[in-house]
Amino acid sequence: MVNPIPNLFRIPELKKKIIFTLGILLIYRFGAHVTAPGINVRALEEQFAQLQGTLFGVYDMFVGGALSRATVFSLGIMPYISASIMFQLLAAVFPTVQKMQKEGEEGRKKLTQWTRYATVVLCIAQAYGYSIFVQSIQGAVLYPGAMFLVTTTMILTVGGIFIMWLGEQITDRGIGNGMSLLIFFSIIEGFPTAIVRTWEATVTGVLSPTMLIVLLVVMVAITAGVVAMTMAARKLPVQIPRKVMGRGRVREGQKSFIPLRINSAGVMPIIFAQAIIIVPGTFAAFFTAGVFQRLADTFQPGNWIYYGSYGLLVMFFTYFYTSIIFNPVDLAENLKKQGAFIPGVKPGARTAEYIDHVLSRITLPGSIYLAFIALVPFWIFDLFDIQLFFFGGTSLLIVVGVGLDTVQQMQQHLLLRHYEGFMKKGRVRFRGRQRYTG
Repeated sequence: MVNPIPNLFRIPELKKKIIFTLGILLIYRFGAHVTAPGINVRALEEQFAQLQGTLFGVYDMFVGGALSRATVFSLGIMPYISASIMFQLLAAVFPTVQKMQKEGEEGRKKLTQWTRYATVVLCIAQAYGYSIFVQSIQGAVLYPGAMFLVTTTMILTVGGIFIMWLGEQITDRGIGNGMSLLIFFSIIEGFPTAIVRTWEATVTGVLSPTMLIVLLVVMVAITAGVVAMTMAARKLPVQIPRKVMGRGRVREGQKSFIPLRINSAGVMPIIFAQAIIIVPGTFAAFFTAGVFQRLADTFQPGNWIYYGSYGLLVMFFTYFYTSIIFNPVDLAENLKKQGAFIPGVKPGARTAEYIDHVLSRITLPGSIYLAFIALVPFWIFDLFDIQLFFFGGTSLLIVVGVGLDTVQQMQQHLLLRHYEGFMKKGRVRFRGRQRYTG
């Protein structure tokens, strides 16, 4: 299996999953270009052009520009993502939510149902707030009034719930994680436009060929570093002792490992930090008070106060989110129940302390790496005085992470098919040998 790509469509089950996933994504991107009724898109896009770098601009990136076009899918998958993150945070505070996470399949089903209900509430709130925002823009709404607010809220809410259903269908019947793939394709939709703009800048002389080559080399190097750090992990050795199973059956001792990823938090620290760092600019876009303007000027790219605050926020949320999604005590208890242990470490509390110590040490370079990835696009733009590249830390981490996860799932299907074929041939040969011996 040197080149597995030609084999993807030779396996019927995998072919069906890929075609189904692409079909769902096509429906999602089609809906992201159908404008809600009664809205002047041109006036709305002009307003959004002034909101780049605010909370609206970041949200618009995650939904592939659907927010600035006021489409029926303007909310995107973000209400569901927000509800999922909310329950992850609540699990660290409320024992009821934490208990549901540990109850197995039944607990996960109940938690998923709660997440869906929370998604509906968030969709209604965000749709109503967005409708008020659009109506406040001069010339953006053809027929403003209460009827516009009700119909737009209803349309966007239904669109958000439908997107949640599309994501779940991809996860259940397609390939990869549906929610992540929806964000993935929303982000990469802007790549062709960025490439065209870059080519036009090179042709017109705004961007020299030498500068273009340097930028391409830097982008490739940073992307390779992101891939390496995304897959990097510290392997903790685990020993499973020999065990007598009954009736003379003995399970031999095994050696395994626990992979602790250097970047366990993924892209979430950057999203949290970005949501906080752009608050001054968001307020300044709607309020003309001097204090908001001064805060917005202070927390703008190109200012070292902005860079320092952004980097520290990313490092803080890396530790914060890692502590929420990774519980060393639960891991140590599971190892103890299975009779496994880390060589040289006593089971139980000592194992939990050891895992927490190792996790804290590897999270430090992971947090520095995330802060660097978040800031390096700004430094590139400042150094070359160019804003043409669709190249941000958040989008890059999402694209690389989702891409690697989807490719790994495809490889697992190929390996499983290869293994099943090998076992089938082995059974045929064994039966043939039995017939020959008889």
